[in-house]
Amino acid sequence: MQRKLSSIEERIQQSQNFRNGAFQNLSLTPMKPENVTYFTMLRKMLRRPANTRPPGPMPTVHTDLRALYSEKPVVIWFGHSSYLIHVKGFNILVDPVFSGSASPMSFMVKAFPGADAYTPADMPEIDLMIITHNHYDHLDKKTLAALKPHTRQIYTGLGVGRDLQHCLATGNNITEMDWWETREIAKEIVLTATPARHFSGRGLKRGGSLWSSFVLEIFGYKIFIGGDSGYDTHFKAIGDKFGPFDLVILECGQYNDYWPFIHMKPEETVQAAIDLQAKALLPVHWGKFVLAMHAWNDSPERATAAGAQRGLLVTTPRIGEPVTVGAHYPQEHWWANA
Repeated sequence: MQRKLSSIEERIQQSQNFRNGAFQNLSLTPMKPENVTYFTMLRKMLRRPANTRPPGPMPTVHTDLRALYSEKPVVIWFGHSSYLIHVKGFNILVDPVFSGSASPMSFMVKAFPGADAYTPADMPEIDLMIITHNHYDHLDKKTLAALKPHTRQIYTGLGVGRDLQHCLATGNNITEMDWWETREIAKEIVLTATPARHFSGRGLKRGGSLWSSFVLEIFGYKIFIGGDSGYDTHFKAIGDKFGPFDLVILECGQYNDYWPFIHMKPEETVQAAIDLQAKALLPVHWGKFVLAMHAWNDSPERATAAGAQRGLLVTTPRIGEPVTVGAHYPQEHWWANA
């Protein structure tokens, strides 16, 4: 195991995305605008309006994930950025966070009532797990430990394996990828790590591991797994290289003028989907945790409005409600009356 870790460290040092002791974005990416202080940001965060949380339990749909079978890709969203992709008996789980919290301290960043309807016990056997980066709202060690006996392969960015070794590794089943690297997972299933505009870190140090998006090519379909990202030119580059996409799954929540470069506003999410040459957009990164100051349902409201204006199909399922690529795209504005 030590030899493998040393090999990963060597790959990190050789990566063109690793400079000055940390991974870097393709474009200069300040954490905040120059005219905003961290004190101002903290003060605003401590005075969040009441509408950042829903007035009642989040509506959910119960889907028997173990009995799921479809010839077309089916996506089940679990709130925030956790979702299952199923096709032809192959199960892919992305960024599972089922512990009820997105923080190192369980009493902080609590899930909305109802948004924690799904647990590790509800998951089917996982053929492939994808971890986009190591932030607490994407890499939840408690959840990963519970899923360890049921997870065959884990794919993630360079350096993230350090956070996975004790909670999820069952041997040499972690594959760490640099941007633009491609791996054949199984017959007719190919995964490519692609750029994102974000950052990493689970403590004070940032940039020790890579944040990534992923292109999933599976049984003739193309799905974009966005992870977290601010808007930038990489979306068009990915779209030019891999598009068109049957479905793109992009962050659409926890945005603010105080951190405009590392998260997208809903209108930018729609533009990113257009850049990717998407046939349909599934907005995620909302509906479970409060990490910003906007209303809890601002994300889907603005994304669907922008999508309608731009002629883009935007699907907005309830937690647990299946989206079937090319066949069924829930579009009810359920959040308006939740």
